[in-house]
Amino acid sequence: MIEGFDQYAQEYDAWFLENPNVLESEARLVASTLRGGGRILSVGCGSGLFETIMGRDFGITVSDGVEPSASMAAIARKRGMNVTEATAEEFDYPQGIYDTILFNGCPSYITDLKRVVEKVYAALRPGGRIVLVDVPKESTYGIMYNLAKALGTWEHPLLEGVFPPNPYPIELVRVARWRTTAEKIALLETAGFRDLTYAQTLTTHPLYSDLNVEDPVPGYDKGDYVAIIAVKPQ
Repeated sequence: MIEGFDQYAQEYDAWFLENPNVLESEARLVASTLRGGGRILSVGCGSGLFETIMGRDFGITVSDGVEPSASMAAIARKRGMNVTEATAEEFDYPQGIYDTILFNGCPSYITDLKRVVEKVYAALRPGGRIVLVDVPKESTYGIMYNLAKALGTWEHPLLEGVFPPNPYPIELVRVARWRTTAEKIALLETAGFRDLTYAQTLTTHPLYSDLNVEDPVPGYDKGDYVAIIAVKPQ
């Protein structure tokens, strides 16, 4: 899984830059979850693209990251981030240091998400927050990605006329495991998190999601990119 991101680090950024309205919509969603979030750790920070946007466009500082891909981490460091190279499972989460621990776009690339959620719960101070942002398995994007994964390609008659002009690199689709929103809620609540809230964006079909920028709306019933915010009780 890490090898895919090492090999396709440049393609990851290029996809977002080729889909600027999707990027802006997703950035607005992430920013909405981080305002007033105190000191933030971004796990699976990738190239640091979103973290850079948070600081530049929203005045939200995200300086610390965790990223298993050496190629991605190198780009993030060039963008000014402090990055530890480790998987989300292996990382030794500091106790009581961070107010918010963010997982943006990476939960589907974490093999043992249950273990990670439990480790974050143990590390957060009371009142601290975990933020999971990802494509839900049940969403239009999730179903489309899983079909492309099963077929092994975007170039198949079953997908003709369905996927957007600049689809997510198939190499990164192949190594993902999307989870339903219900699965992630269950993991969070089992670990002890409470006061779950939700926000969503990309509410049109993937063919049209890059035509306009969307502001996030509450809930998780219609968005192809969904944030779950959960709190460790006081």
